[in-house]
Amino acid sequence: MKRILFLTILFTGMTLAATAGSPATEAPATESPAPTPEAAPADTLRYRSERARKRKELRTDLERQRKAADVEERFLPTRKRIDREIDKIKFAYKGEVMMGLTASYGTLSSDDTDFMVIIDKIDASGTIATVKPFFGYFYRDNKCVGMRFGYTHLDGKLDNMNIDLGENNDINMAVPYLNAASDSYSFGIFHRSYAGLDPRGRFGLFAEFELSASTGHTRFSYESGGAVKKVFSDNTQLKLAFNPGAAVYIFPNVCATLSFGLGGIQYTTVTQKDAEGNKVGSRQASKMKFKLNIAAINIGMTIHLWDKKKE
Repeated sequence: MKRILFLTILFTGMTLAATAGSPATEAPATESPAPTPEAAPADTLRYRSERARKRKELRTDLERQRKAADVEERFLPTRKRIDREIDKIKFAYKGEVMMGLTASYGTLSSDDTDFMVIIDKIDASGTIATVKPFFGYFYRDNKCVGMRFGYTHLDGKLDNMNIDLGENNDINMAVPYLNAASDSYSFGIFHRSYAGLDPRGRFGLFAEFELSASTGHTRFSYESGGAVKKVFSDNTQLKLAFNPGAAVYIFPNVCATLSFGLGGIQYTTVTQKDAEGNKVGSRQASKMKFKLNIAAINIGMTIHLWDKKKE
């Protein structure tokens, strides 16, 4: 009996020891189903196509960056090319207001003169006068925008002129009397840039662009058949002009200017009327011309208000 009890205890102990030493059984992990033989090639092709697309986009971006770098090297922005320090010397300061006036006056007179033997006994006279007040505001140092008003009067008279082209041409004529008078009014906006010439800012140059519109009335008289006849015309003109010039401070806030008209682009319409005011014709003309216009040489005076102390 004792032997049977001993064998039972020994067998139970061996069973418990074997159970404690063996590892715990884990639940089987859920595995994703293996791709079917038909799906595997499709996934591989999709992966390769995606990689090829990304490589193409990367090459395109690199090529675009290379071209942009080449363009930047060949065409640098103005601020990166060279600093000419044109605005280093301040002629006028931001916040200033200027008011001024430009004027021009010219006359022409001829008394029994000849021209190339063809035209002789010329008796003529003419006058042209222009007055243009303006004002402007400096939105930056040496940079100004403004408005200009103008009045122009022109008067010319021809008392006598003979034209003789020679006996072979059999052309001989005389002009007894002609008279033309015109008055016009204008309005324009302009932009002016200054460049100082000396460290004290007393002398300077400027470049001006002006967009203007003018309207006026012309009276034309001539002698025909022993009687003086008259015709009239209404004139309208649009013009984009370039007017450079020079300026000098003659007093702390008073500046004298001299400007030159170098032409530009203009469009003109003319409506002709008879003595009773009835329309008899019209014409339009446009032209682009850049050259020195002696009649557009203006002497002016400007006053700078709210000036800052120049350094």
